[in-house]
Amino acid sequence: MPNDLDREARHKARMQRKKAVIDKSIDAAAEERGLLLVNTGTGKGKSSAAFGVLARALGHGMQCAVIQFIKNRSDTGEEAFFRTHANVRWHVMGDGFTWETQDNEKDKATAQAAWAQACIYLRDPAIDLVILDEFTYTLKYGWLTLDEVLPVFGERPWMQHVIVTGRSAPDGLIEEADTVTEMDLKKHAYHAGVKAMPGIEW
Repeated sequence: MPNDLDREARHKARMQRKKAVIDKSIDAAAEERGLLLVNTGTGKGKSSAAFGVLARALGHGMQCAVIQFIKNRSDTGEEAFFRTHANVRWHVMGDGFTWETQDNEKDKATAQAAWAQACIYLRDPAIDLVILDEFTYTLKYGWLTLDEVLPVFGERPWMQHVIVTGRSAPDGLIEEADTVTEMDLKKHAYHAGVKAMPGIEW
């Protein structure tokens, strides 16, 4: 049977091989530019993950903008925390979910107004990170089209990062993105009758 010294030697050899592979991969990734990230899927955490990156960006002194396309409440924990930060521009520009508004034309006009605000930041080289929260719904419902959205993403300042959140990200957006994370719902307290809890859901 192998003794502890043998196991340790084999472990060290495996880690050395792994380090060589990882170091080579890191060395090959030499390009520096802004990224387009998409957080999609049916699971919880798409916006929360984006706001985690927002905190990280602020830690690096970056200038950031958040545009919320569907959400219309201004009592969320994330807004209370980030809105007063000198490097954050925060815009709550939605009218609520479609089953609440029940007015497609009004929703479309609201989404287009939010997009106009987003475009200001997407053309501003002083803004390092733009978060388009719940943006995928504007594409799903046809309030905006990929033909008008993707060129703006493609022409944004070279080092500007963009994060798009929301369910049902269309294939064209996924293809354009640099990083796509799909969050899969396995279980949710809501389905067991638990109310949305402050600090967790909003």
